[in-house]
Amino acid sequence: MDPQAVPTEGRPLAGLRVVEVATFVAAPLGGMTLAQLGADVIRIDPPGGAADHTRWPRAASGVSLYWTGLNKAKRSLCVDLRSPRGRDLVTRLITESGPGGGIVLTNAARPWLSYEALSQLRPDLIHLRIEGHHDGSPAVDYTVNAATGFPLATGGEGQDDPVNHVLPAWDVACGLYAAIGLLSAERHRRITGRGQELSVALGDVALATAANLGFLAEAQVNGVTRPRIGNHLYGGFARDFTTRDRHRVMVVALTARHWADLVTATGLRAPVSALEAALDADFSREDDRFAYRDVLAGLAQRWFAGHDLEQVRQALSRTSVLWSVYRSFSELAEDDDVRANPMMGLIDQPGVGEHLAPASPLGTTEARRPVRAPVLGEHSAEILRTDLGLSDHQIRDLQESGVVASPLPEKKGTP
Repeated sequence: MDPQAVPTEGRPLAGLRVVEVATFVAAPLGGMTLAQLGADVIRIDPPGGAADHTRWPRAASGVSLYWTGLNKAKRSLCVDLRSPRGRDLVTRLITESGPGGGIVLTNAARPWLSYEALSQLRPDLIHLRIEGHHDGSPAVDYTVNAATGFPLATGGEGQDDPVNHVLPAWDVACGLYAAIGLLSAERHRRITGRGQELSVALGDVALATAANLGFLAEAQVNGVTRPRIGNHLYGGFARDFTTRDRHRVMVVALTARHWADLVTATGLRAPVSALEAALDADFSREDDRFAYRDVLAGLAQRWFAGHDLEQVRQALSRTSVLWSVYRSFSELAEDDDVRANPMMGLIDQPGVGEHLAPASPLGTTEARRPVRAPVLGEHSAEILRTDLGLSDHQIRDLQESGVVASPLPEKKGTP
């Protein structure tokens, strides 16, 4: 048996084969999640790359840091999907693989790639398609976010314009749902022998999250439209504060203990007690802390403004208070704790160079190390030869006819 197909503690999904025909964030993230846990994920791209292959941010060489970031640990096959011969190769790769194969992850709506077509050739096929909306209409993270209410609850008090967030949260969540969906379907197939057609819609992920977190019920049951409150914590006490040496910190007091420790550490027990008496309030209760958040934050800000960051660190490090310093991405990249994180490691990505990159956040006792993304088409010949059994003559014919592409000259890099 191929040792790469045997699950280990660090590669629990070894032996699974997923063919990914997808672009942008959600599906590639889902595929990478599985690949970093040991699955053999083969990403299919057209010669020259798909629409996301040069997406920003890019390295000075023009190589997309976005693409390389979302495709780590995969294999790459470049094939012309407009060509009948190219479609046949991908169909064979999906349907003729062993018991751990026959798994498709896609966001493409193509008749030949559909569950109906492929399951005719492989009845135990597992097929997951990521869609925009549940009715099949298109959407992206930015349009879904706009339609789900979050930009109208984000921003400072009194602001009228919607505020979009930088993080594509629904893409990320959708990709993780997709990975879970494929694993659940694969478990079902191992037990029953039956395949499954699955779909997950970006809009449904956002809608479910809004409902699961109580945003919808609050509007329906309480008739409340979530207000904009800047960096305060809705229903509790948390906010950003500026230190004397102009650092910005985020401080969170979720529980009565957090609050008591914050009051003690900042020396605010006397004014806070006087305020409780004057307002007939109990600030051990999060409702009262939220109701009077502005005046409490004002008291706290006076203390933070009178202390440098190192003094703040010393005062809060001995308490249960949750807090952090605001950092830029540049500061994060240079942080010693980030470099010491066992999830992080150095990779040498062709066209990018050596840089820190993460392995899977799912830690095990076995040492983790990140694996770089492939060069576009890097594994084309290997896949055709070892996975589909094609001869060198057949591979050359496919390459010369433009059906399959490999990087020329071959680019070297350290995995």
